Amino acid sequence: MITSNSKRALAALMLAHCAGMIDLVALPIWVGTLVAHYHFDPMQAGLLASLFLGGAVLASAVLAPYFNPDTARWQAAIGFSLSALLFAVAAQTSHYLLLAALHALCGITTGMSLSVTHGTIARGSNPHRGFALVGIALGVFAILFLGAAPPVVASLGGPVLFYLFAGVMAVGALACALAFPRPESGGLPRVTQPRQPVPRQIWYGIVGIACMGLVQSMTFSFLERVGSDRGFGLNAVTGVLIALGFVNLLPAPLAALLEKRLPARTVLMAGPLVQALLVVVIMTSVHFAPYAAAASVFAAVMIFTHTFAFGLMARLDRSGRAMAATPAMLMTGAAIGPILGGTLVQGWGYASLGPVTLVLGVAASFCFSRLPRSSAVQTQEALA
Repeated sequence: MITSNSKRALAALMLAHCAGMIDLVALPIWVGTLVAHYHFDPMQAGLLASLFLGGAVLASAVLAPYFNPDTARWQAAIGFSLSALLFAVAAQTSHYLLLAALHALCGITTGMSLSVTHGTIARGSNPHRGFALVGIALGVFAILFLGAAPPVVASLGGPVLFYLFAGVMAVGALACALAFPRPESGGLPRVTQPRQPVPRQIWYGIVGIACMGLVQSMTFSFLERVGSDRGFGLNAVTGVLIALGFVNLLPAPLAALLEKRLPARTVLMAGPLVQALLVVVIMTSVHFAPYAAAASVFAAVMIFTHTFAFGLMARLDRSGRAMAATPAMLMTGAAIGPILGGTLVQGWGYASLGPVTLVLGVAASFCFSRLPRSSAVQTQEALA
């Protein structure tokens, strides 16, 4: 019997998180490859990424209310297996409509797996720490992927990217089949009481995370393209992506260390504003140094902020159902991001992303201000 606290179970959750969150790592290369190798325009490339993310949103939104730890293991394994197969098929075609259908289906299958993964993490004894640990794994994965994928795709062609995605999904499927935590494990207490409605405050957090996800994907989709179009060069832009991967190792463990030292609501209110200011720098700078500095820490802000959001919201709803909808929270905004970003870039240039992200940042900060303080949540837990 695998316990939830075992190294094998933790490794399975880490690999599942990396596979399910592949868009957070790969979007710049994904959209860039569709533009450079498949010769789609920014709007078409953004739409394909949006279809993947939209499929994930649909799967998560439908399945999260019915999250059941008893079936999570096989749902995760089957979903990633289907994603691996579908990405391998995508590598065989350049037909836009077929690629669109495959992206949507991949999103559905990946979203199913990621939803039950996050629901399982949320039911652990310390969801903040659990999400931080899988975030560290995502940072390591980002270094490996962002360092290897651009030169491989540049030399072997666009279809290789989909083969890489298929390989990542296959590893996630195998890990879930062999070591995904079982519901009867010690760290995942069963919920025996009747299902209660999701606390109302969580909906503010859901909207805030969706706004940050929209800013993240809208900007990240064109992070590689804006650097290339400004003439910074492939090696320089690839170096920035690798640096971004290394920086991404820091926010998750830092969030774990600062869990008791920083008020979660304060972190959540500040995060979207910092994120929006970084977008302004990335999309308006004509010099490499400001672009590189802002781009290197851009994803880290999202990871750090979302770790605090996950921990606070998981403690508001201990059933795991709300956090099983994490893919829907992140990817509702993220699904809109590539197509919205592509439309803005195509119509008004890269700088047009700045004002839009500032508005979204203020909206997200306001939504997070409606969540209760950590001390109030601790009081509720003590009285429960």
